[in-house]
Amino acid sequence: MAYSINKLAKLAGVSNRTLRYYDEIKLLSPGRITSNGYRIYGRREVDRLQQIMFFRELGVSLEGIKHILESEEHDGVETLEGHLLELQAKKAQLERLIANVEKTIAASKGEISMSDREKFEGFKQRMIDDNEKRYGREIRDKYGEATVKASNDKLMGLTQEAYGRVEELSKKINESLKTACEAGDPSSGLSQEVCRLHREWLGYYWQHYSKEAHFGLAQTYREDPRFRAHYEAICEGCAEFFYQAIKIYCEN
Repeated sequence: MAYSINKLAKLAGVSNRTLRYYDEIKLLSPGRITSNGYRIYGRREVDRLQQIMFFRELGVSLEGIKHILESEEHDGVETLEGHLLELQAKKAQLERLIANVEKTIAASKGEISMSDREKFEGFKQRMIDDNEKRYGREIRDKYGEATVKASNDKLMGLTQEAYGRVEELSKKINESLKTACEAGDPSSGLSQEVCRLHREWLGYYWQHYSKEAHFGLAQTYREDPRFRAHYEAICEGCAEFFYQAIKIYCEN
């Protein structure tokens, strides 16, 4: 079935302006434009808009979505399966948070006791679930089930202060990496500071650090499509840039 821009916007629950902007940035163009200038969208465009909206719900930037959809490795069915896994993980996380809030309310009323560790278990589990849904298969293939389990157990055992530091590091690494990548020099002071922060961040997950393992992870960032898409969403060329920066860091 063919849709005009007005009909597709109404069907999808978005504005005409949004669809025009997607066309402007070459994310979603109409299947054809009539002689009098009307945009017409067909089945292919409808399916692509659905995928765009799925990715937006998952918090992926428009730049990141465009990179994923245009990647040679992109597979429609595999993408939908990935959406399903991520939505299921979100559902499970919401259920855990609801249970944690209910428990906190009961503790506040004096009905039960709640340890400091229990207060933060839901948030730490969210971090594990986020990593699982994004990279679970890849990290198991590369490091094995035992290593992944040990890493998750270590994260669940973090103190409140350590958990806060992990959150702070994640934000700082992404922000600084974007700035360093845009500057374009992987050997710069800022780039190498990002690598140092990344090593500190790894320390909260890994049982033991080694330069070889750190460099191997950088190779995975560059070569694996899912990791690469994550870093490309930060800045175009970021996966390759981060690989080069970590390579320099580990060599030195």
